[in-house]
Amino acid sequence: MRTRHVLVSLIALVVTAAAGATGSASDFADHGPVVHTAGRFIVQATTARAAARDVARVGGRTDQDLAIIRAVSAHLTPAQVARLRSTAGVRVFEDRSLSTEGNLLTLLSPVTSPVVMLASSLQTPTDGQGTLLPSLLYQTNYPMLVGADTLQQAGITGKGVTIAVLDSGLWQDPSQNYAPRLLATRDVLNGGSGPVQGDPYGHGTHVTSIAAGGAMNVSGSYLSIAPQAKLVVVRAFDGTGAGRYADVIAGLNWIVANQKKYNIRVLNLSFGAAPQSYYWDDPLAQAVMAAWRAGIVVVAAAGNEGPAAMTIDVPGNVPYVITTGALTDNYTPYNASDDRLASFSSAGPTFEGFVKPELVSPGGHIVASMPSGSYLANIDPGSMLLTENLFTMSGTSMAAAVTSGVVALMLQSDPTLTPDAVKCRLLASSRPAVTSSGTLAYSVFQQGAGLINAVAAVNSSATGCANVGLNINADLAGTEHFGGPANEDAHGNYYIMNMAGSTWGTPQVADGYTWSQGYAWNQGYSWSEGYLWSQGYTWNKGYTWNKAYTWNKGYTWDKGYTWNKAVPWWNSSGSTVGSTTPASIETWVPNQ
Repeated sequence: MRTRHVLVSLIALVVTAAAGATGSASDFADHGPVVHTAGRFIVQATTARAAARDVARVGGRTDQDLAIIRAVSAHLTPAQVARLRSTAGVRVFEDRSLSTEGNLLTLLSPVTSPVVMLASSLQTPTDGQGTLLPSLLYQTNYPMLVGADTLQQAGITGKGVTIAVLDSGLWQDPSQNYAPRLLATRDVLNGGSGPVQGDPYGHGTHVTSIAAGGAMNVSGSYLSIAPQAKLVVVRAFDGTGAGRYADVIAGLNWIVANQKKYNIRVLNLSFGAAPQSYYWDDPLAQAVMAAWRAGIVVVAAAGNEGPAAMTIDVPGNVPYVITTGALTDNYTPYNASDDRLASFSSAGPTFEGFVKPELVSPGGHIVASMPSGSYLANIDPGSMLLTENLFTMSGTSMAAAVTSGVVALMLQSDPTLTPDAVKCRLLASSRPAVTSSGTLAYSVFQQGAGLINAVAAVNSSATGCANVGLNINADLAGTEHFGGPANEDAHGNYYIMNMAGSTWGTPQVADGYTWSQGYAWNQGYSWSEGYLWSQGYTWNKGYTWNKAYTWNKGYTWDKGYTWNKAVPWWNSSGSTVGSTTPASIETWVPNQ
């Protein structure tokens, strides 16, 4: 099997947080030509309007309203940047390139600029011996694996719930029945504001059809999770999967601004990048936090950098959101005994000590809709089934889309659920992988609460078990930030603090509450519905994060930044334990 590798480093823009007022049309107008030395930046002030006026004052040109983080994107010369950075209350950050895993240029040459990746991979679907597998068999497996087919038969199909997908666009395959359900589209790429015109890259189409495609197989079963959910599609990645930080934030800005108009309840983010700051200092993470606070359930991909610890991507490292890892059925869709965690699935804890991912969903060799003329279909034609316009990909992108669909089913069943309540019920109802002796087969830092269970989640009555101790308003205001219950011991092992029996050498250590690299990744385990998780589901309990760490000097991120400094971890005694982690490497992972 072919495996493609892409070096990942995160663009970085440190910003503070609360959403500000939207500026007037004149505030965001073109203020003149851009000289050839100008670059694109994000400028933050007390409000987006104030930021636009500051840009105009120095002669720059604004092009995007980023009110969700009290900022604008702007074209500025070095001299203009210097003047703005000397202005009290103004922060200026470079808007560097983002890229997806399908960027052909990054496949052919070394990556020198920071990038963000769509969290998926390409690989030809086989039975492991080279024999091509029937596509529809594997596409129909994931609704069955999570129990969505049972709910669909009972009339719970996501009807009345709107899912927003921020990705590379949407090809409207007639078989998916999007027309009556697609409420709006927005193309924010390169400062745009028009409708989405297809999906030249293909990734957005793939994840959208997993979450809410309307196609059926010959037996009349839906080939997606929430086939009657409504959709809003926002494009922020181009035809090669490349994009820019400002565009992604602009997309989030538009989604939150139009939340009530289109009843947007769920937001799928199937992309990510290696963190280079604490979550509260990252502009993408801040925008995602604002979406969660607005009442939108945000589902993020964990990333494909596993199985190593501390590999969760931004924005999946945001403690409030639902971060999804990937499971594979091991090419036996009707035999659950060999289902296993995908070895590429990123693992926690986060740098702030939060347990991530929250759960895992099917993300191995997922077959879903793809235009045959798309970029992905052309760079990996072996994964494209031309007769059916279907494409096979593995990744936490796909797993996140499954989770977004399940959330839509939950919200149809109970529209009163808040984002925290949705997260709580998903955690409480998930099924962890266990060994034959009944102990956890994978660490909580790898599988979270376990495999998502749509039926149990819809029927759950759990409350108050997610984001305990966190305060999103204080976080966004910058008055208080939080760390999670994970910590690192003197030997480099990660564990959960304040758990009964979590001392080294006790059964809890062998029971999956600590990090281990020793799991057999080709071995399947049972996914138990009867496992009792210790201390409920309060792993995201917040501690006041009272230890400082300088991730970089100043506000501009260094292209050559590597994880070569100790990260202090707060623990119950107030002391710190150093950790050194190298910059992340994103890879094309084989289908699993």
